[in-house]
Amino acid sequence: MTTRTFEELVAEAASVSVDGWDFSWLDGRATEERPSWGYSRLVEERMAHAVAALDIQTGGGEVLAGVPRLPTLTVATESWPPNVALATARLRPRGVAVVVADEPRLPFGDDVFDLVISRHPVTTWWEEIARVLQPGGTYLSQEVGPGSVGELTEFFMGPQPSGSARDPERARVAAEAAGLEVVDLRPESLRMTFRDIGAVIYFLRKVIWIVPGFTVDRYRGELETLHDRILATGPFEAHSTRFLIEARKPA
Repeated sequence: MTTRTFEELVAEAASVSVDGWDFSWLDGRATEERPSWGYSRLVEERMAHAVAALDIQTGGGEVLAGVPRLPTLTVATESWPPNVALATARLRPRGVAVVVADEPRLPFGDDVFDLVISRHPVTTWWEEIARVLQPGGTYLSQEVGPGSVGELTEFFMGPQPSGSARDPERARVAAEAAGLEVVDLRPESLRMTFRDIGAVIYFLRKVIWIVPGFTVDRYRGELETLHDRILATGPFEAHSTRFLIEARKPA
């Protein structure tokens, strides 16, 4: 258990960079179970056989950077300027162009890519994915599911309305409406633990949709309460939700 004070933990977590989607700062301070399907491994397998690939909303380029073999034509999109800079630095040496795109229409022609991927997209542009996929091409994505980390949201914001646009079955309906065939759809709930209040602050600064508008000053009272609770009873537990979806464009 940490012996640092609340103010020390707050000062540290409020000042560290939250650019990109590398969560290694949380090592030893927070844990999250990984989905059973192994998204990175699936991406590696698909990339090994692809000819032209697109990674939508690449973040800091973390997924593509870990793929041993990339197709000759590999492109990524991203819109947040700090992430664009990170992704460009990571991916340009590997011949991957990072294109700024934050809304449809995707800046690519029809039937260009035989593989499109996206990990944790903010919004899934199904019509555009179907348009840029070649006939017989595949879309593979790991998405955030409904009510993810809801325990943390409700601690800070109170009870939330039921229902979510991130429901896996809604994704199936939207994919099929865009003309794609869903060949795999798997949801999972995954245990998370936060061992100190600094980990909570870092996470909420980085994953901004868990507590929209989060700042330390705005939620200082709740943060102090949660800090005391962690000291008294141990790590705060929550559950993230994820689903894997794979869809194909008819040949």
